[in-house]
Amino acid sequence: MTQTQGKPNQILQGVIIISASVSALAFGDAIAKLLSADLTLWQIFFARSLFALPILGAVIIFTGTAFRVHAAKWVVLRSVLLVLTWIAYYASFPVLSLSVAAVAIYTFPILVALFSSFLTEEPTTKRQWLGIMIGFIGVVVILKPGSDAFSWFTLLPVLGASFLALAMILTRNKCQQESPLILSFSLLAAFFVVGLIGIIVLTIWPLSDQIQSASAFVFSGWGQMDGLAWLVMMFLGLMAVAVFSGIARAYQIAPPAIIAVFDYVYLVSAILWGFIFFAEKPDTLTIFGMGLIFFAGVLVAMPAARNRFVK
Repeated sequence: MTQTQGKPNQILQGVIIISASVSALAFGDAIAKLLSADLTLWQIFFARSLFALPILGAVIIFTGTAFRVHAAKWVVLRSVLLVLTWIAYYASFPVLSLSVAAVAIYTFPILVALFSSFLTEEPTTKRQWLGIMIGFIGVVVILKPGSDAFSWFTLLPVLGASFLALAMILTRNKCQQESPLILSFSLLAAFFVVGLIGIIVLTIWPLSDQIQSASAFVFSGWGQMDGLAWLVMMFLGLMAVAVFSGIARAYQIAPPAIIAVFDYVYLVSAILWGFIFFAEKPDTLTIFGMGLIFFAGVLVAMPAARNRFVK
């Protein structure tokens, strides 16, 4: 029997799935940050996908999902944008705390509303414009431009948020007919290819020691991997399949406006894992900025049709 989207039991199930998925995603990102001292960005992309792709392929076959792409060029562009998202996000890990990087990239729901007003025919309400402005204030509070605490590396996850926002708009407007599993497979394949290219290019034609010293995590090709590192990559591959599938499932069975709000559980999880792994403690201004961005995200996510009192 087919269940109707939006039933209370499905909403609860969707909330649980998205909360668990983004919490696991934050845990995986914390591990990636931990590995940034020993491995390279390209190794993580390559090795994680090396294990994730066969597993996801088996899931696709088991569920009877057809390996069919309706709009190949848009699926490829979406995957490229998402890979750029993770490159920008992970590139900030050696310098930024996990909590600051996480809150910077989670400006993407606000950027989705901003970009949509220019790139699509979807109207942006006054409430959403208010959310965009509040979110911008939250970003300024966290980045602290003009102060000694400001780091240009903080702009990397904001750049990642821009790529992510464009990918989400593309998904909604050009990739609606695609299977979520096929979209996930395409993304993991893109990670695999980009990681492999990065490893080959930077290993055969290494950059200068001066450039590598700036960020060996980004500008080096291959680092030594022992058995434990490969086991961690296998674990991250399994987690990637579970996370991508969980997020897709949550948005399928419950209203996106509700799921989008609980997507912010990632921020809470990032703070928790940042404290456990790296003893990170966000300062008062950072916490205040997080609150502003969360509130802005809620304002942006609320569907106008269900909010009759906001014009």
